[in-house]
Amino acid sequence: MIAKAEEKQKKLGVISQRRWYPACQRIRKAIDSGNLGTPVIGQVTMLGWRDKAYYDSDPWRGSWELEGGGVLINQAPHQLDLLHWYLGEIEEVYAQWDNFNHPYIEVEDSAVATVRFKSGAISSILVSNSQKPGIYAKVHVHGSNAFSAGVQTDGGAMFVAGQSTITDPAVNDLWTIEGEQGNLERWKEEDAKLFREVDATTYFFTLQLEDFTQAILEDRDPASSGYDGRETVKLIEGIYQSGRTGKPVRY
Repeated sequence: MIAKAEEKQKKLGVISQRRWYPACQRIRKAIDSGNLGTPVIGQVTMLGWRDKAYYDSDPWRGSWELEGGGVLINQAPHQLDLLHWYLGEIEEVYAQWDNFNHPYIEVEDSAVATVRFKSGAISSILVSNSQKPGIYAKVHVHGSNAFSAGVQTDGGAMFVAGQSTITDPAVNDLWTIEGEQGNLERWKEEDAKLFREVDATTYFFTLQLEDFTQAILEDRDPASSGYDGRETVKLIEGIYQSGRTGKPVRY
């Protein structure tokens, strides 16, 4: 798709609406401004839950052939995309994954990984669907100047498309940048207010679609491009391959 879009001089984007959460954008702005220094360490932690009824609701769920994987390919891509957005291109990944409490599916319900990025940054990843009823999903970034910033993108029992709604706002749960720590509580209040006033299941998609429209009009890349989507898939495929072989995967 990327090659065809380039050949035809068309725009290609990948949905990653969490990039438009205000809490996620604050981290990106802190990186771009230099206030966070150079990102050197990342953390992704996603502790969720999917029950048997969820997997029984569609025949493709939980199979290698039809779904292509489990928590990594279905629930974790948004957090992994944010990690890539903050830390850049992937260089190496080493991982383990398994199925701990979903015997009725073929695929993994949990995975851990360590990642080296081309920038020199490193990151840990823990994603799982094995914590009932679901705890949270977080992405944290630590800078070369010793300051840190983080976002809780999801809380509690996480959103299931077509089955539930988003109940917890995305908030900055970590912010130690000098002179900005006092903003944390105000930001949380602002973000909670926004999530009360909009339908969060559609609002941030709309913002992304508006950006894609502007990318066409301005002849620029969309904020979430085909290359971004490929990088996230590359990370997921690397985790699967490393888990199968027991060896690091280098790019």
